[in-house]
Amino acid sequence: MTLDDVPRLLLPVTARGGRPAVVAHRGSSSVAPQNTLAAFESAWRAGADAIELDVHLTADRRVVVLHDDTVDETTDGTGRVADLTLGALRGLDAGASFSRAYAGQRVPTFEDVTRLVAERPGIDLLVELKGTWTADDARLVAKEVDAAGLAGRVVVQSFWPSTVAALRDAAPHLARALLLALRPDSTDELVRVCSELDVVACNPELALLGREPGLVDVLHGAGLRVLVWTADEPGEWLDLLRRGVDGVVTDRPDRLAGWLDGRLGTPGAPLAG
Repeated sequence: MTLDDVPRLLLPVTARGGRPAVVAHRGSSSVAPQNTLAAFESAWRAGADAIELDVHLTADRRVVVLHDDTVDETTDGTGRVADLTLGALRGLDAGASFSRAYAGQRVPTFEDVTRLVAERPGIDLLVELKGTWTADDARLVAKEVDAAGLAGRVVVQSFWPSTVAALRDAAPHLARALLLALRPDSTDELVRVCSELDVVACNPELALLGREPGLVDVLHGAGLRVLVWTADEPGEWLDLLRRGVDGVVTDRPDRLAGWLDGRLGTPGAPLAG
């Protein structure tokens, strides 16, 4: 992919004047219930460059937006997402446990989210497929992206190489990324896997950079973008800015956007602590 045909989320930080993309983790999840339309709307209003979210398949093979394998933590229901129909999921409250002000928020379908984003310019989607998906499964995600006309505004990703491979085979027109939490056996092996999967980004956990301080440079050297998750404090943001990462995934997109405005509002501003 060239710079002309990738989502703006994947523009290198050098093309952004040194400003990394602000990626709202599960939406603006510090002020609204995670992975709900309220959190996604809040992220857009906060000026985020992209929304990160998680998808699963229901028992009747509908793509829904939820982080965990079960609904227990974020709704008033119980059970595995894969064992519940969309109708059953729709009956759950996904907001009241966060705040009574959000009572009545529902688990959104991925179609709900693509419709919302299609109507709100200037924001991309970073979509994590949870667990292992087949190519037939992955086509269900691609179908919703294409129906909303969002192929140029979506990046799909997974921790599982087999799922990324399924995305490559099912929807080669969508930009892909590999998520990374564990320290790789070797950076050469990591770069090889990324090449085989034909990803455009490799997105490591924040803590991993402490154990692999040269990882960002290695990935950039391989032509990959680097979106780091999840950083919520100014000290972390400053460290990532100095490392030259291409994007920062955060629960506080409003604060990060404001922090970047203050630090990079003047071209050439020093990166003081």
